[in-house]
Amino acid sequence: MFQFLKRLAVAGALATMATALVAPGAADARTLDEILASGTLKVGVNPTLAPLGTYDDKNEIAGFDVDYSQKLADMLGVTLEVVQVGSPDRIPFVASGKIDIVMGAMTRNPERAKIIDFTLPVHTEVFGVLTLKENAVSDWKELDKPDVTFVQVRGSTPVKFIEENLPQAEVLLLDNYPDVVRALAQGRADAMLDVLDFVGEYMNKHDVEWSVVETPVDVYYCAIGVAKNSDNLKDWLNVAVFELQRKGVTDELWLKWFGIEMLQPVDESPWF
Repeated sequence: MFQFLKRLAVAGALATMATALVAPGAADARTLDEILASGTLKVGVNPTLAPLGTYDDKNEIAGFDVDYSQKLADMLGVTLEVVQVGSPDRIPFVASGKIDIVMGAMTRNPERAKIIDFTLPVHTEVFGVLTLKENAVSDWKELDKPDVTFVQVRGSTPVKFIEENLPQAEVLLLDNYPDVVRALAQGRADAMLDVLDFVGEYMNKHDVEWSVVETPVDVYYCAIGVAKNSDNLKDWLNVAVFELQRKGVTDELWLKWFGIEMLQPVDESPWF
């Protein structure tokens, strides 16, 4: 799970590189009418970002993004075609029309918005601090003390963040996320810091009272990416995203795949 932040950071860096290196000309993206006429919605999903996208026991791409895309395809009345994408090619694929839309931790940011358009946010990712109830504090900066020990995955991005922003705290390094969460549950450390939405599966394996520090370090808003000037498709997607939020479908799929409720829910907005 925490590996996710590292992958997310790498993905973001690569996407930025792709943004700089790939400057598509006129997009060949299909219009909403063309998608409806073809009977197929082509969605880019990154299978290396579990549980957003992953391979199941049949070696097929599954995950939150696939289920969410299936809902969109059902609402359109077309067949879903999942196209495997990687972090570097997500934006070029949708900008060039190889896929109709792209999912996969598509954090909205100004650099990406120069190349593609975004819908309303589908979900968030909370970069924050997980601790036990008995160690709870209200602000993560309160953990900058020499008697506080963070437990982190060796080589992950949060290690550097802690070194730079919580320099007085100690850091215990382990090799993987299951071990990190287990160490925290056993009291071998006081806290961990990462994208907390992706630790739910591991948290649920331990009978302890967890606490997420009230003040998050940061919150990312992830949306569906579409090609520039695909206004009719984007308009339809915004209506669909709102309806899936309003009817609780997004929350149901999130709980199914992440094992916990979305830590920072996306507020419903009828305006877009």
